[in-house]
Amino acid sequence: MRIASLLPSATEIVCALGLADCLVGVSHECDYPADVVAELPKLTRSVVPSGLASLEIDAEVSARLRRGESLYTVNEEQLAALQPDVIITQELCDVCAVNFSQVQALAARMPGQPKVVSLTPPNLEGIFEDVRSVAQVLGVPERGERLIANLRARLNAIQHSVEGRPRPRVFALEWLDPPFAAGHWVPEMIALAGGAEVLGQAGEKSFRVTWEQVAAAQPEVIILIPCGYSREQAQAEWDALPKPALWDELPAARMGRVYALDANSYCSRPAPRVVEGIEALACVIHKQPTLHKEKGYASAH
Repeated sequence: MRIASLLPSATEIVCALGLADCLVGVSHECDYPADVVAELPKLTRSVVPSGLASLEIDAEVSARLRRGESLYTVNEEQLAALQPDVIITQELCDVCAVNFSQVQALAARMPGQPKVVSLTPPNLEGIFEDVRSVAQVLGVPERGERLIANLRARLNAIQHSVEGRPRPRVFALEWLDPPFAAGHWVPEMIALAGGAEVLGQAGEKSFRVTWEQVAAAQPEVIILIPCGYSREQAQAEWDALPKPALWDELPAARMGRVYALDANSYCSRPAPRVVEGIEALACVIHKQPTLHKEKGYASAH
């Protein structure tokens, strides 16, 4: 079977199922596993200029979406030449990856009309269901069930480790400027890690907030997870921004409990590594520095 993955989370799922050798092409954002994707053709690109700050990215993306423009292009000729049997994409977020209808139209024009699989997980359970769906489409349902069982066992271990501990008030910042509260699976990640998300809603989209709203919520821990950013990128962006209004009124700021995580690896992508993200969150929320910085977090206060 020949698989074209236009989504980083799909690439990670395919590889976690032991089918890395079936991948014939990936998106420009697919970077894990690094040894797998390094030599594969990159089938997409972003039309948003690189090197922009958070506020500039937000303005560029908002303007293009208002005009009904896609944020990504697909190399249709290259994709067709690879002759995939299956193309995996998504329809959860037009900001995050190639538009689903765009991929459907491309596939309909291709010889053989490859099967298009769309991943749309609104929450953690949806991520597990996507693993199951991909495994079934690719003919390895038993591998999917084993992977899901392993992930659930790790989640149970995390929950057991934080059981009975106080649940700090947590605010996860999914975009830095303007500030956005995290949605979809992230509030669940925080809950499983032993925290209580004060603004974001599980299963719902992220949404813009004001620092007045954040101050009213009185978070004891703030976690910086700007979508698609590495820990180092989040830290650098945060350091470059002026401190928000009412900053000194936040318990998290007064206690020095502001952290940057590698959102790109562990939070932004609905893939198996979100479980590792929950493990990192548990360490952050409960002051258990058992992970080295390269494994996920560092103080950003």
